Amino acid sequence: MSLIWKIKPFEALSLSELYSVLQLRSEVFVVEQNCVYQDIDGKDKKALHVIGEFNGETVAYCRLFKSGDYFDQASIGRVIVKENFRDKKWGHDLIKEAIGAVLSHFGESQITISAQLYLKKFYESHGFIQTSEEYLEDGIPHIEMQK
Repeated sequence: MSLIWKIKPFEALSLSELYSVLQLRSEVFVVEQNCVYQDIDGKDKKALHVIGEFNGETVAYCRLFKSGDYFDQASIGRVIVKENFRDKKWGHDLIKEAIGAVLSHFGESQITISAQLYLKKFYESHGFIQTSEEYLEDGIPHIEMQK
């Protein structure tokens, strides 16, 4: 059992793909994490979107930025796996796919992320190290990490 990966710029997303991505982001970041914030932040148009599908359903997602578009280095953000699929450990596959896409699409290997604090060990397992003190982003403890 594995995911089918799609990596697309904003303009190449179908309406259905965009709807599925925004629905998943809202489901996890707004409803599940009980965090009222503006998820549609105007940055999606600059991002490269990594979508993991299982049986035609979007179950994993993140967005990528080349250096200078979000942080000084390339970055990975809005990392998400649908709740009822987290036991499959597809978050690891998603991060590997994202790191590979940053290298293949942007030619960059230095990556910065703004990670939720509770995921520190997860990101460390993929070579990221903490580079900031803890801070609140949308009411949730975060740290900056770099690879």
